[in-house]
Amino acid sequence: MGIERADATAVQNPSPVRPRVNRYRLPVDGPIRMPFELALRSRTPLTPLHETDEVLTEFLRWIGYLPEHDDARSGEGPVRESLGYRIVRDCLVRDLGRPWYAEELSAVLKSSKPSVYRHLNKLKSLDLLEEVAGSADGKGRKGYRLRYGNLARAWDFTEANAQNALRRYRETVDHLQSLIERDAAARAAAPAPRSAKSKAGASP
Repeated sequence: MGIERADATAVQNPSPVRPRVNRYRLPVDGPIRMPFELALRSRTPLTPLHETDEVLTEFLRWIGYLPEHDDARSGEGPVRESLGYRIVRDCLVRDLGRPWYAEELSAVLKSSKPSVYRHLNKLKSLDLLEEVAGSADGKGRKGYRLRYGNLARAWDFTEANAQNALRRYRETVDHLQSLIERDAAARAAAPAPRSAKSKAGASP
């Protein structure tokens, strides 16, 4: 689901063969623009739970940011020790109003910048992050934080994107239904084919 955007690599390349793009192979100098993507499934609200880490972990799994289950093969150990979780829990949620630079996240979390950008892009694909221009150091860097420094308000953007995506699904479904009805009407209006027996009886 998402907002259609032309791939810049494909636009600049005149070759008739569309380049294959790995969306997880990110540039070191900054995140790329990601189409909206949200895992959507009917769930029971987590309101009976009162432990922040437990609710946050499950919620991030629900929306497709974290894997559904711990994966020992990733080498990151339990999900709460993973880079993706720590970016949210130890940085973005712990200090909601503060913009975080990728270099800071890389240093604080002891991880590489490409790995940090990979998770920032996942959050950007959910439209939960906003960019904040940095001016204090004169380097023009961009910091990232949850929109408005508030998870609930950031989620308003995610919901709006989801509704827009579902509307586009509805438009396609309605169009497909009209095509199905058109084809059915065309078949009903067409003369019935003559059977082999009737053709034989009509022969001289």
